[in-house]
Amino acid sequence: MQNPVIVIGIGEMASVFTRALLRFGLPVYPVNRKTDMQALAENIPEPSLVLVGVGENALQSVLSEIPAAWLSRLALLQNELLPRDWKNLNLPQPPTVISVWFEKKKGMDYKVLVPSPVYGPRASLLINALASLDIPTWEVTSEKELEFQLVGKNVYILTTNITGLVICHFKAESVKDMWADYPDLAREVAHDVIDIQEWLTAHRFDREKLIDGMVDVIKSDPTHKCMGRSAPTRLRRALQQADEAGLAVPRLREIYRNEVESEI
Repeated sequence: MQNPVIVIGIGEMASVFTRALLRFGLPVYPVNRKTDMQALAENIPEPSLVLVGVGENALQSVLSEIPAAWLSRLALLQNELLPRDWKNLNLPQPPTVISVWFEKKKGMDYKVLVPSPVYGPRASLLINALASLDIPTWEVTSEKELEFQLVGKNVYILTTNITGLVICHFKAESVKDMWADYPDLAREVAHDVIDIQEWLTAHRFDREKLIDGMVDVIKSDPTHKCMGRSAPTRLRRALQQADEAGLAVPRLREIYRNEVESEI
């Protein structure tokens, strides 16, 4: 019998991965807030994978509690994920990382937008497991490309969510509406977001390539809603990062004043 996979988090996205891993033939051991991970690691010191499926706000606190025996087996899947989120852990090897391009909402099955890139020592495990559910993926071959893919995902999420705070007043709710009717606004937001991403990664990126990638995802799922419930939180977090970096991000600050601060 193969060593089990530890899945930390029991939310909607983690449920998809759990189903895929089980269908692929791997035993899965779920971990929730009440689980003593140190005690569990004594019983399962060499899992096949330790998949961290918690929300982005909980990621750092969960990572700080991962047993040392599991650190070489980590896999991460959070939104707004960047290399800095794991670089400070001094891991024995890089984690396996997937930039998830499918969504799962309560009461609905998963929906694929585009194939999800996967990188790391256990990439093939995730690729094969997700294939059992017909979820397409592709393997990234370098850390540089992984970083670009993660930044691209962040640009899509943050740009659509933050722009959505404005255009929802004009009955424009989909990403297709955003790009068709408010491209200048979306581009200004995207450039502010990229400013922040470049500071967070200490790297410069091809901005038009990132925006082209965002447009490709928009075309793949044009009816996707721009603004989720977490949009104000994402904007606040982006502005906290901009303040730390000393970045102007004028369009983000204007949207915060007009659409978030005014509602408090």
